[in-house]
Amino acid sequence: MSPVTPPDHPTRDAGFGIYLHWPFCAAKCPYCDFNSHVRHGGVDQPRFLSAFRREIAHAAALAPGRTVNSVFLGGGTPSLMAPETVAGLLDAVAGAWAVAPDAEVTLEANPTSVEAGRFRGYRAAGVNRVSLGVQALNDPDLRRLGRMHSVAEALTAVRLAAASFERFSFDLIYARPEQTPRAWATELREAIAHAAEHLSLYQLTIEPGTPFFGLAQAGRLVPPDEDVSRALYDVTQEICAAAGLPAYEISNHARPGAASRHNLLYWRYGEYAGIGPGAHGRLVLPEGRTGTLTEKAPEAWLARVERDGHGIVATESLAAEDQGDEFLMMGLRLAEGIDPARYAALKGRSLDGTRLAALIADGFVARRAGDRVAVTPKGAPVLNAVVAELAA
Repeated sequence: MSPVTPPDHPTRDAGFGIYLHWPFCAAKCPYCDFNSHVRHGGVDQPRFLSAFRREIAHAAALAPGRTVNSVFLGGGTPSLMAPETVAGLLDAVAGAWAVAPDAEVTLEANPTSVEAGRFRGYRAAGVNRVSLGVQALNDPDLRRLGRMHSVAEALTAVRLAAASFERFSFDLIYARPEQTPRAWATELREAIAHAAEHLSLYQLTIEPGTPFFGLAQAGRLVPPDEDVSRALYDVTQEICAAAGLPAYEISNHARPGAASRHNLLYWRYGEYAGIGPGAHGRLVLPEGRTGTLTEKAPEAWLARVERDGHGIVATESLAAEDQGDEFLMMGLRLAEGIDPARYAALKGRSLDGTRLAALIADGFVARRAGDRVAVTPKGAPVLNAVVAELAA
């Protein structure tokens, strides 16, 4: 049987990844609008694993002949899975596609759900990178964020990660209520002292439908105003750059060569299969680049997969206009920027030269090596406006 050749596409060389969504958490954080669910009665992991295997097989039938460059186990809280469940998921991926020898395999973990034995089990299962949801390095803010761990527990988890994996990262949330640039600078320097190679630093956003949104509407939660938020952002860039972890993407900082390969795949507009409840995918099918979305409710997803072999509830064939806009929106988040020729191949027309020249003249955008186009430090805080201008 001859090997399957994937359909040709302008972003074919951007890589192929697998996103596996484990939707369960021990508790729901008040700021979180992700597809995460608490099940106090426990989760039937063998049954869910069987369903994941079926959906992986279905995705492989849709997108055969790929080589997997990265796998990301996100959630929810994937570190609530038994190592045997993680091993089963990764074995299913390896049975469905070829996996690159140097593939990055990341698992998200919460400091409350990790210990040395579990980390060793994940490592033996094939995980080679972990991303820890630390979120804050002071206990009062951890409590306000609804986190179930203390700073001491978080730092213990960081030490375990460093001892168990060649690569690890952790997340922090800033622009928290009452946070000052000086306090954030102190916290950030402490974080960098513990971070080997990568930090994800996100500004707190108040999302509709979350408890924080209700508190903000009632005036009981007041995030920093625009000026303070900008000062916090500037402090973040300055301190990380000085420490050798410059931003390679708006919210992600890494030492040279330590960027998250899976996230780069998203931002470079690569192809990925989304597996599990509420997972999104972007696959290049014979009819073109196609978006997929699975059933969000875990038990409904489970029933659908057991009945139909997959949990996909929506597919969308992306028009050239949509692909160009998505490529622009994702790629301009990166410090490396975008290749205008690739944009033109996706969109069917080139960037507007007059608009581009005006943004360059105003200092929001710059040319980079290889004729790439990138947002400048001045343009990064107003990225959405820059993208809207170039996409028009």
